[in-house]
Amino acid sequence: MQLVVKDNALINASYTLSLVEQRIVLLAIIEAREAQKGIDTETFLEIHAQHYADRFDISVKNAYAMLSEASQALFNRQVTFMMIDEKRNKPEKRVVRWVSGVSYVEGSGVVKLRFSPEIIPLITELEKNFTSYELSQVANLGLYATRLYELLIAWRSTGKVPEMSLNDFRDRMGLASNEYQLMHNFKNRVLEPAIKQINENTDITVSYEQHKQGRTIVGFSFRFKPKQTPKVKNKNIDRDQNTLDLFYNMTDSQIHTFGNQLAQLHELGHLASIGESYDDLAVRIKGMLKDAEKQKQFHPYLKQLGFSPKGGKS
Repeated sequence: MQLVVKDNALINASYTLSLVEQRIVLLAIIEAREAQKGIDTETFLEIHAQHYADRFDISVKNAYAMLSEASQALFNRQVTFMMIDEKRNKPEKRVVRWVSGVSYVEGSGVVKLRFSPEIIPLITELEKNFTSYELSQVANLGLYATRLYELLIAWRSTGKVPEMSLNDFRDRMGLASNEYQLMHNFKNRVLEPAIKQINENTDITVSYEQHKQGRTIVGFSFRFKPKQTPKVKNKNIDRDQNTLDLFYNMTDSQIHTFGNQLAQLHELGHLASIGESYDDLAVRIKGMLKDAEKQKQFHPYLKQLGFSPKGGKS
């Protein structure tokens, strides 16, 4: 599983990245998370062209060229986000660079980048309010669909995004003021294709509502729901209906191992509360595995993950 984690302040920020640049940032975030050694203002993270090609289903040759060009452009990109000036208790609009350093290693297909000091806390401080998702969910999405998907899943616990003004929504899609100014162009080139891609390629289904003042569209709101997971028709995990009443006496080691794995499953994403990290969700699931009633919902997933009761039923 390739997990991307971004602070919601960053997801809600106004910024403009190309699709390749955004994917480079996502891969860098994954590397930083999986390394589990933290990132700082001195650390350069590596993104390999081969990894990019594998994740996004393109040729390695094209990946080399894309990374070389995007690495040069990324250094000049800025991100704007709102925060609170604690001293004055007033909103503060801050503009910073995404990265403080970036390079392309000639002949090796490797891009190195170092996140700027202001961006690092938004990625690494996960205790407060964050959104996480699997990279596979956006691997087949275009730029606007990726931005919209990130925005939507920040509201996964409610399944709806409150009305946003048209200007605010355009900012979040990373549009410049002179892009797609006519509403029919905006819908045909940005909104509708993004909705279609999300519905066809991700774990959610989304619809939108437009809000008007008179005959003028002034904002949008969204509703979405998780897709139903197809029931597995595999005789190796099919069970008699009576097994629904069984309780697996799992060892502490099994609870720890499978609790962590269950927390990472897409199908169980609905169990996560907004602002809850995957580690916190895993702790809750481990407690549920010890409960005779709550454990039942995990039985088919435990089987899929390779759990074998071995006489541990009661």
